[in-house]
Amino acid sequence: MARLGAVPITVCGIAKGAGMIAPDMATLLSFVFTDAPISPRVLQSLLKQGVADSFNAVTIDGDTSTSDTLLAFATGAAAARGVSKIATASDPRLPALRKAFDAVLANLAEQIARDGEGARKLVEIIVEGAVSKSSARKIALSIANSPLVKTAIAGEDANWGRVVMAVGKAGERADRDRLSIWFGGIRVAHRGERDPSYDEAAVSATMKKPEITLKVALGLGRGRDRVLTCDLTKEYVAINGDYRS
Repeated sequence: MARLGAVPITVCGIAKGAGMIAPDMATLLSFVFTDAPISPRVLQSLLKQGVADSFNAVTIDGDTSTSDTLLAFATGAAAARGVSKIATASDPRLPALRKAFDAVLANLAEQIARDGEGARKLVEIIVEGAVSKSSARKIALSIANSPLVKTAIAGEDANWGRVVMAVGKAGERADRDRLSIWFGGIRVAHRGERDPSYDEAAVSATMKKPEITLKVALGLGRGRDRVLTCDLTKEYVAINGDYRS
């Protein structure tokens, strides 16, 4: 819900997808609707900007296909309640609509990650201190798509060595001796070594939670990004191993 002037407008959406999900959406189908009167060009701009840090920042298994679809529709029904059309990107009412639009996209994207095939844990991966945002995104996706990282999380093991591996294989600038890694807010590695205050009991308790944040600080710059993923479980293997087309 948002307001354009004094008039409330609605943004809502639905999404379907559980496997073969990675940036560019793969087999995901999603539809977003608003009753705001808005030109197709401005609506397309909202969608293009909003998808970058929502659906294109989600990966279940790193695989994609050709059937992905994300469509946005504006019915314009709010015009009957006195809302004039948003025809340009400079319209002062647009930020309020963009905020609501982005919130719906972010919520749908999170639900996709939470509902990944066989998933038991929602995993947020944050990379900061990279040389750029794009570099942080590549490193975050490398971690999120690593079978070894994802199975470790499924096994409730804060295996930070696997995270270091995934950072290294991303092909982006990194320095092992500057790395710090957190699981669920607990720092487990600092400057490329096990954190001196590491507490196995506290870490184990954190890894049992259904939602886990894995944060990596590179110590190289100001680039930051985040992606969402899930753990990789035996159920995922069963679902896809038993599948017949």
